[in-house]
Amino acid sequence: MGVDLGTKTIGLALSDVEKRIATPLETIKRVKFTPDAARMKTLVDQHGVGGLVIGLPLNMDGTEGPRSQATRAFARNLGPIAGCPILFWDERMSTMVVTRTLLEADASRAKRADSVDKMAAAYILQGALDRYERVLTAREDAEDDGSHAPGMDAPPTGGAPDA
Repeated sequence: MGVDLGTKTIGLALSDVEKRIATPLETIKRVKFTPDAARMKTLVDQHGVGGLVIGLPLNMDGTEGPRSQATRAFARNLGPIAGCPILFWDERMSTMVVTRTLLEADASRAKRADSVDKMAAAYILQGALDRYERVLTAREDAEDDGSHAPGMDAPPTGGAPDA
């Protein structure tokens, strides 16, 4: 499940069972941690989610600021409730890219406001899924030719530092 954690909303997305395509799911209007986490847990259970990919809002220079720290704290508290692994993924520019796409599609302001968070979650999740696919392909290629692909001994860690 992809997660775009904002201060007012939480955008959510799901992947297909083959882990190839991310699809927007819903946007949760943030209230407090407990009800927000409970809704996420319900969706994790309902959809059989195997892990969460949470967008990490890095600064443009790659450093972490207050929003990154808040995201890590949310994830730290959510982990025991969700009961599945959590991966951080660099989300820089995700909302901007999605907003630009919606503008190009001539979506109304109301439609953009309703869609942007869950679409940003799908954008974040798709980035992680694409990376996962590249790692699997590199492993298979290395096995086929009998060589060893450097750095391919562990699953992908995401696009963000310390993920």
